[in-house]
Amino acid sequence: MAGRQRRFLDRVEAGGLLAEVVTSLVRPPVLVLGVPRGGVVVAAQVAVRLGAPLDVVVPRKVGAPGNPELAVGAVADGVQALDEPAIRRLGLDMAAVRAEAARQTAEVARRTAAYRDGLPPLELAGRTAVLVDDGVATGWTCAAAASYTRRAGATRVLVAVPVGPPDLAERLSPVVDQVVVLLTPDPYLNVGQVYEHFPQVDDDEVLRCLQERRASTPR
Repeated sequence: MAGRQRRFLDRVEAGGLLAEVVTSLVRPPVLVLGVPRGGVVVAAQVAVRLGAPLDVVVPRKVGAPGNPELAVGAVADGVQALDEPAIRRLGLDMAAVRAEAARQTAEVARRTAAYRDGLPPLELAGRTAVLVDDGVATGWTCAAAASYTRRAGATRVLVAVPVGPPDLAERLSPVVDQVVVLLTPDPYLNVGQVYEHFPQVDDDEVLRCLQERRASTPR
């Protein structure tokens, strides 16, 4: 689904609107996975509406050496995806790119452990995974997160985001079954452009969302 004019008040409103669409597209058993930090706030609304458990998946962008804002891949738990054609085209040192990927992989492990607060990951095998972020720019981290859910045994992977590029479904088609995008602005400058209020989300808020949902649903 795509639109071009409206804006969301905040991540909570975006999550509620996203949940209205996702509800008709999935059947139990479902596990909702939020991408920290802001994506977990959105995902919590989807999980409540679906009556589903909430967990996290932590992907990290792999930036080009000397230009960290330029994504040349992404990593997640047990997943490394590098844009090798772009790396060659840009003349980047592959060894340096792989070293950066290793650094980001270590950060994935650190953040995942912190967000799960000592608990094991929720079981994905045999479930539909609903992967939620507060928006997608390039799609690299989303693809890495989706690949993680496949490796963990999800039978179906649905990506649901409030905002993304018009070709997001095409970009993610190799690793997901369905993509829901509420808004596809033109021009698309950044995720925050469709939110009235888009503050930084800190780790305490991520933990609060996860703990509240854990208290309401069985693992």
